[in-house]
Order: sequence, then structure tokens, then C-alpha cells
Amino acid sequence: MSPDGIKLLKTPVLDKSKWMQLPRNVVIGHDTLAQLPKVCKDLQVSGSILVFSGKGTMGIAGSQALSLASEVGDADYFIVDTITPEIIAEAEEAGKGVDVFIGVGGGRVIDTAKIVSYNCSRPFISIPTAASHDGIASSRASVPVEGGSVSLEANPPFALIADTGIIASAPHRLLAAGCADVISNYTAILDWELSNRLRGEPISEYAIALSRMTAEIISKNAEFIKPHSEESAWTVVKALLSSGVAMSIAGSSRPASGGEHKFSHALDQIAPGKGLHGEQCGIGSIITMYLHGGDWRGIRSSLKAIGAPTTPKEIGISDETAAKALVLARGIRPERFTILDIGITDEVASQLIAMLYEV
Repeated sequence: MSPDGIKLLKTPVLDKSKWMQLPRNVVIGHDTLAQLPKVCKDLQVSGSILVFSGKGTMGIAGSQALSLASEVGDADYFIVDTITPEIIAEAEEAGKGVDVFIGVGGGRVIDTAKIVSYNCSRPFISIPTAASHDGIASSRASVPVEGGSVSLEANPPFALIADTGIIASAPHRLLAAGCADVISNYTAILDWELSNRLRGEPISEYAIALSRMTAEIISKNAEFIKPHSEESAWTVVKALLSSGVAMSIAGSSRPASGGEHKFSHALDQIAPGKGLHGEQCGIGSIITMYLHGGDWRGIRSSLKAIGAPTTPKEIGISDETAAKALVLARGIRPERFTILDIGITDEVASQLIAMLYEV
């Protein structure tokens, strides 16, 4: 009898596949912007370079980065006034044929460089001038659109150069917002685990552990994070970098974005331009931690110690508007299940906002 056609049992093999992109070079410290040519040479960057910066940040660090980039290639610059689909299209047109992009500035500048880098299949170097959110090293970018904002897949930086002298000289409000964004990782991972239990959404234990550790770095050092301190800038940048890496490991923003981010995006819709992204996420994290039955007072204490707001009124938003945002949050990214998706009534939302003011 011929064995042909007989189905034999095969030894099971691991067939999982995952592609993670992480920064190759990370340089953090005093006067590290001066090391840009060395970083470029180490990464074998050559050819044409396009530096993205804002009008304000061009004078702070953009012009210096442009001059330094000219030492290793043919460098030009593009001013990012704001981030919109139209500006991104203009930046892509300016970036045609460019070999590497450099983003020098805040979140809008770096997100623009990140998206253009992704769309043009070219690497980019992140040079933040403030530590206001974890986008400085993540593989996600946020773009404002009509009715809110969208989170897009993008390239993580080829390299990160964080000059603590420049970052420490930025307004402390920006650093405090970055801390609040990191602290909100606590509730983001609780929402992710909740979705895993209720919806079967896959989780990454490694990404969760790294995200939780990142939040702990800031919480445990909250009293030592002071205005215009390079030591403080160093601590916050390390935490923001770790948060970005956690997202790259997960392949999504899940380790750092839960119901508190939905609350922030809802506020952006109904009260645009009031609070910074990290500030709103920090306030949202107090609320969502309360709903999870966790140590919401601990989060509030950490935020206060850092100098971040803990109530809507501190960022110029009425309690009524904040309560409305809590109700609307369920409609933000409905595919991402969080504690706010259980359905919060107007009455409960008002009670949750009032809770923020409890002694």
C-alpha cells in the first residue's frame, strides 16, 4: 500500500510573526543637540536632509539643528505652523527625494515629521524641544480633524536626541503635561486588561509591564520634578521614551491610551484649545482610576506634586463641559473598549467631576 495521500500528523511549530521598530540611537543629556552630526554619521545618514520645525522652535533649536545637519548633508527646512492633512501634504511635497527627515520642536512638529517619514518610507530623527507627551518616541501620530483627532500609524524615530538644557528651559506646564500623560498609563493598561477580559482583546504582558513601570517612574519621583531642572527633564524624557517603546512593542497605542484619552479627545471636540493633551489625560485618569476602584487619590496627589492640573477649572473648562465630555467619550474610537464605554449617565458624570474637588 502506498503512503501517498495519507495525511500525517505534523509537529506543531511556532508560526507567530511580529515586527517591532525601535529607535536605534538615543542620546539624552546636556548640550546633546551638538551631537547631531555624530549621530548622523553613526547611522550612516547622508544625502539630503529636511528639518521640520515651528516658527518659535526654529529660534530655540531648529536653526542650530539645520546648521549641524548641513555638516553631513544637503540640508533644508520646512516650517510647521500647525498639523493638518493639508500641511502634511505640503510637507510630503517638500520632502520628495529627501533621504532623512529631522523633527525639531513640539508634538505637532514631530508628528508631522513622523507621518511624512512613514508616507515617504524614509527615516526621521526626533529632537523634542519640550517633554509634553509620549509622542517623541512612539510609532503613533495624532492629527486633528473635524470633530476631534485621529491616531495614525507612523514611523518611530530612527534616533532620539533630547537636549535636557533645551527641554528644561521650556515652560514647566509642558513638562507637567508630559508627566500627566505618562501617569495616565496606569489607567490605560487597566482598560486594556478590562477589554481582554470582557471582549477577548489580545494583550501584551511585556508592553503592560513596561507601561506600568513608566508610570511608576514619574509617580515615585513626583516631588522631585521641579521647574527648569535638567534632572527633572532627564527623568521625564526617559519615561516618555519608555512609554513610546511600550507602544511599539504592542503595535498600537493601547499601553498608553485608554478611557482617559477618550475623555481628552472629547474635550478637544467641545472645548478646543483649553487644556493641553497631557493635562486632560491626567484629569481623565483620576476619574477612570476611581471607576476601576483603584488609588485615584494617589494619582491626584502625584499630579498636584508635579504642578499638573487636577480639575477642569484649572485648565479653563467648566465642570458642566467636563461632565458632557465624559458622556461623549463613549463615542470616541468605539472600537477601543474602556471603562467609559459601560455607559455613563449625565447625573453620574456630574458626580464624577464633583469628586475631583473632594479633599
